[in-house]
Amino acid sequence: MPVDLARRRRGPPDPRGVTPAERALADAHRAEWALVVAATARLTRDLDLAEECVQDAYLSALEAWERDGVPAKPGAWLTTTARRKALDALRRDRTLRTKLHLLLEPEDDEPVAADEIPDDRLRLVFTCCHPVLAQEAQVALTLRLVCGVATPDIAKALLVSEPTMAARLTRAKKRVAAAAVRYEVPSAAALPDRLDSVLTVVHLLFTTGHTAPSGAELVRADLVERSIDLARMLRALMPDEPEVAGLLALLLVTDARRATRASESGLTLLADQDRARWDRAAIDEGDELIVWALRRGSPGRFTLQAAIAALHATAPSAEETDWPQIRTLYDALLKVWPTPVVALNRAVATDRVAGPEAALAEVEPLSEQLSGYRYLHAVKADLLRRLHRVDEARASYEAALALTDNETERDFLRARLGELG
Repeated sequence: MPVDLARRRRGPPDPRGVTPAERALADAHRAEWALVVAATARLTRDLDLAEECVQDAYLSALEAWERDGVPAKPGAWLTTTARRKALDALRRDRTLRTKLHLLLEPEDDEPVAADEIPDDRLRLVFTCCHPVLAQEAQVALTLRLVCGVATPDIAKALLVSEPTMAARLTRAKKRVAAAAVRYEVPSAAALPDRLDSVLTVVHLLFTTGHTAPSGAELVRADLVERSIDLARMLRALMPDEPEVAGLLALLLVTDARRATRASESGLTLLADQDRARWDRAAIDEGDELIVWALRRGSPGRFTLQAAIAALHATAPSAEETDWPQIRTLYDALLKVWPTPVVALNRAVATDRVAGPEAALAEVEPLSEQLSGYRYLHAVKADLLRRLHRVDEARASYEAALALTDNETERDFLRARLGELG
């Protein structure tokens, strides 16, 4: 590369002191991480080795790109480098030397063809969400390998210590290896069970970011955006699956309110949010996906949740929200997904339709099942407060506060307690 071209490509740092190479590497981590891990894992058939080689490739990239300039195709550069490192590691391992000829990949340094990348990503997603793993392990492994989230951040998101999370990830990878999980998209017969697990994990990633379990910020934007990216990827790869469309719609419509959920003064309830600031493009896209999914009949849990979210998002005002229709949708959701959390959300709709007394009658039977769920106590406290049962409301707010680690939510609950006097 001519020196002047290399210098232009390297360029000066921006006003924040970030060089073009650092910026390109951050962009590549966001956009290419899953692709590079997937392509490398397809070669190694070993998730630990694949991740190690990809991490080494990203470390090598910063030095090389600072020296030589950012390549035209950063993803291809990273894939080629990671696969080279993987082949070198396999050659060094004497126990695998005799097996090199069994690898399905040719021993070349060419990046994976563009038309193969989507299948590779989908293989990685389904590998992370294999039924041999418990759901918590599926979430952790997906965050690590598909989203590229650092182990300490995963530990914080899932409220465990860093050593515990590191051990959990190691066990998950060993479990995948011991069970000889094939690195592939499952057969059509096995797809429904596996797909539900994949969609569940993506949804959990989103909810972990939508309201961060702990910390000062209400939202973990990185997790929200990665889960939406993952849902878009699944939608592109599985365009005929209504529940994939329903999940993407749910994430888009729910996240459309992000800018209005908190302010300098704290948490802003849905009824008080500035609807003019909601992301109308995301709401419209979600609405189209919901209509498409509903027309396929027998809507599943993600499509029904998306339809509920859309009724909130498209109402001109809080007062004009169609709460009877929302409650009807919760009835349908309870039939396909009969969980106490869904029943709690239906009780919130009952409050808007029939008042706090009727809602409290629905909440009380859930108290034992959801005793460790902070939103059960918060909902109950609000109903009791409006029924002027002050002492009981105070006890419920305190129970919610004891279960809440997110500082924005804690401030809101403290304010509610203060209002009780």
